[in-house]
Amino acid sequence: MKSIDEIDVTGKRVLVRVDFNVPLNEQSQVRDDLRIREVLPTLRYLIEKKARVILASHLGGPEGKKAPEFSLRPVAVHLSRILGQEVGMAPDCIGYEVETQVARLKTGQVLLLENLRFHAEEEKDDDAFAASLAALCDIYVNDAFAVSHRANASVSAITRHAPLSVAGFLLKREITYADQVLKNPKRPFVAVVGGAKVSTKLKALEKILERVDKLILGGAMANTFLAASGKDVGRSKVEPEMLTVAADIIRRSAEKRIPFYLPVDGVAADRATADATIRMVPVQEVPAEWMILDIGPASLSLYSQALYDAKTIVWNGPMGVFELDAFSRGTLGMVHCLAQCHALTVVGGGETGEAVYKSGLAQRISYISTGGGAFLELMEEKELPGIAALKRSERGA
Repeated sequence: MKSIDEIDVTGKRVLVRVDFNVPLNEQSQVRDDLRIREVLPTLRYLIEKKARVILASHLGGPEGKKAPEFSLRPVAVHLSRILGQEVGMAPDCIGYEVETQVARLKTGQVLLLENLRFHAEEEKDDDAFAASLAALCDIYVNDAFAVSHRANASVSAITRHAPLSVAGFLLKREITYADQVLKNPKRPFVAVVGGAKVSTKLKALEKILERVDKLILGGAMANTFLAASGKDVGRSKVEPEMLTVAADIIRRSAEKRIPFYLPVDGVAADRATADATIRMVPVQEVPAEWMILDIGPASLSLYSQALYDAKTIVWNGPMGVFELDAFSRGTLGMVHCLAQCHALTVVGGGETGEAVYKSGLAQRISYISTGGGAFLELMEEKELPGIAALKRSERGA
């Protein structure tokens, strides 16, 4: 894929698909601007090269209807402060008024379109809607990795109509690190997989098992594997329909002689609340009416030792219910483990990325992906619709 630094953008109308789906506070102000800051290199490059910049994003789930609480106007205000220049706000993302605003854009100026999902056609990958978006630009740039696993009009269909489609710096960086980890990792290569459900990560686990030298599991999904290996995990969250699959993965890892690590202890509680009664227990001694909500210190120590000689580590999914302080130690401890490793460390987005930033150790992790779902699909070796669309566009297909 070509990126924006390989083409001439001077004076051109450049439509950049970004992911500004950021949380807002009760005062409708941006509460966390990480996703905005991640695309600043692309935006500043375009401004410096005197392009006329048009930004397109979604926010929340307005379900195809205009809703003031999902307006991107607060994002335009916030971005104006970061860039040190005014960011214009369009009343919609298509239509005559928008076309007029785009036509008036001067070089180096920035205009943010209103929420793409105010139109149901966006999530339907509607061709006519995509054509209307493409009519606004001379160049289309995908810099929204976090939504590139979705076949949406502003991600996929638009490349069939834009005169030229290329990748932004963020998207290029995401693909570069994913390739480095999945196609040519330095070894030992260790994968750490957590989160709630085996079912949502089954395909990723199966693909990972073909590549890694060690596999470490945590989070609620580890309970299913513990149960499949004969442990009584009390009222811990378990997917009964996945027990056979979990047992098969354990068997296959043994056949391949791939060390397979499960928690040896956990933080058990009588309920998943901030005021719960908790205790550290070996996984063989979970009280009948209690549940495991985090990995324990012995598990963390074991995992730390397993990571010690790693040269490549990929991590997706928290080790417990880290949103609650009592059950955050395992996940934050895992961040510390990765930060101390002399390895290429790549962390999947979503909750895992949030935990890394919460720890204050983000600068000691090689790369933190901006996309949870998109990152997971790359681990499954799927070609993301947004990436596939750019490649087809470049081939003229």
